[in-house]
Amino acid sequence: MTVPALTVLSVMSLLSLGYLSQDWTSPNQVEQPNHPRPHIIFIMTDDQGFNDIGYHNRDIHTPTLDKLAAEGVKLENYYIQPICTPSRSQFITGRYQIHTGLQHSIIRSRQPSCLPFDLRTLPQRLQDAGYSTHMVGKWHLGFYKRDCLPTRRGFNTYFGSLTGSVDYYTYKSCDGPGVCGYDLHEGERVAWGQGGRYSTHLYAQRVRKILAAHDPSSQPLFVFLSFQAVHTPLQSPREYVYPYRRMGNVFRRKYAGMVSAVDEAVRNVTYALRKYGYYKNSVIIFSTDNGGQPLFGGSNWPLRGRKGTYWEGGVRGIGFVHSPLLRRRRRVSRAMVHITDWYPTLMGLAGGNVSQMEGLDGYDMWETISDGKESPRLEILHNIDPLYNAARHGSLKSGYGIWNTAVQAAVRVGDWKLLTGNPGYGDWIPPQILGNFPESWWNLERHMEPKKSVWLFNVADDPYERYDLAERRPDVVKQLLARLAFYNRTAVPVRYPSEDPRADPSRNGGAWGPWEGDGENWETFYLRKRKVKKQKRKFCKMKSFFRRLNIRMMSNRI
Repeated sequence: MTVPALTVLSVMSLLSLGYLSQDWTSPNQVEQPNHPRPHIIFIMTDDQGFNDIGYHNRDIHTPTLDKLAAEGVKLENYYIQPICTPSRSQFITGRYQIHTGLQHSIIRSRQPSCLPFDLRTLPQRLQDAGYSTHMVGKWHLGFYKRDCLPTRRGFNTYFGSLTGSVDYYTYKSCDGPGVCGYDLHEGERVAWGQGGRYSTHLYAQRVRKILAAHDPSSQPLFVFLSFQAVHTPLQSPREYVYPYRRMGNVFRRKYAGMVSAVDEAVRNVTYALRKYGYYKNSVIIFSTDNGGQPLFGGSNWPLRGRKGTYWEGGVRGIGFVHSPLLRRRRRVSRAMVHITDWYPTLMGLAGGNVSQMEGLDGYDMWETISDGKESPRLEILHNIDPLYNAARHGSLKSGYGIWNTAVQAAVRVGDWKLLTGNPGYGDWIPPQILGNFPESWWNLERHMEPKKSVWLFNVADDPYERYDLAERRPDVVKQLLARLAFYNRTAVPVRYPSEDPRADPSRNGGAWGPWEGDGENWETFYLRKRKVKKQKRKFCKMKSFFRRLNIRMMSNRI
């Protein structure tokens, strides 16, 4: 890709502004001949804040993630999107939201929308390159038709939830009062009978089964492990919450326990990579999908803002790469990397010809990550959302006739970051210390200037966005407004359809799933296995009793 020349600011001026210890990972290592194309394990967490990992915050216990990152490459200038669907769509298509029609909000459970059918996804490209592709966990990219499902978008197998949020034990998902249904799927069928099993454990166990069943010497493997954790609801087995019992804030305590559960799950997956002979020819990538939500225990401190905003706290993510194939390991990379970059990067590793893949907004970052070379990325379009509430004091005039600053948008070029419209909640929130308190207290925040619609920061010198330079540097403001105008000319229309009442699970066997007809047999999709469910309930009766007893004992201690 090439970046069109800037008219005043030159590119140069913009730029100027042994793996985990063997004690728990090496037993039963099976030596297998390496395949020239690496096995790729991409792990994504949901709503994990910048301050919610051990190597950023000692109060959070993540020994596995800390070791993987320390012995790999930490990406400390890594950007994602502020909410779920946008990050996932950009990862799987390699395109900005403005080029997929998903500029606004998320895909909701009752919306007849999904990834555009004319775009070839990353797993589809990897299948073309000879990979066996598998997804486990949260999808959240639409499912109103069967052609929207993961198994129709490039994954050989799928096990997980299609909606944006489910109960971690019952897999119940609601999209408004009374519109609830079961949401756990195996391939293109509802996976009834899994209730009671904690999703973080269930997903990690499924990945281990995939690794055990596959022959690493015969075919390269791509696994997308998409945890629903640590998204609400805040649920975790008590043994993970207990170590944080001295945390005063209840939400923060539960949230931290969920992070530790994820850490253990990643430990089990990496153990399996070694045990079954994948590790020596593998690339492990860890990424969050958006910033944390302080209302429910997350923390992005010391960054500004939170999930759902275009401040650094909403779009700067935790990310690292761990692999024996890295040439320069045990280091921190401050090269600019964006979530769209994984598509061409992984395709390059898979032997694909990235230069022939038209329309990508990402860059191949492997030499930047592995060798420490300069990043080919000079700018990031965070987004342009024409449907978001317009800023009352924004106008084309305040945008120098270049851009209507009432429109919510954000762009980064070199060291400079520009925001227009309403970027969202813009306070700096330290980790929660107090216990429960009235939700109305959050309204006591320090609000942004009421008559403002343009902000400019040098995020290299001011990563916490404390010093707005918009009035001091109108020359830079104009250049970045011109970049927004350029990107906007390439945007496709926003696709945000009204909700469809046919999606209601009560009309579809009690489960979330495709509802728009395509001539296929829908009974097989919603088929219940009643006998299995009854047998399991009888078999687990004593186990359930002791579990409840243990929970009561642990509750008293906590």
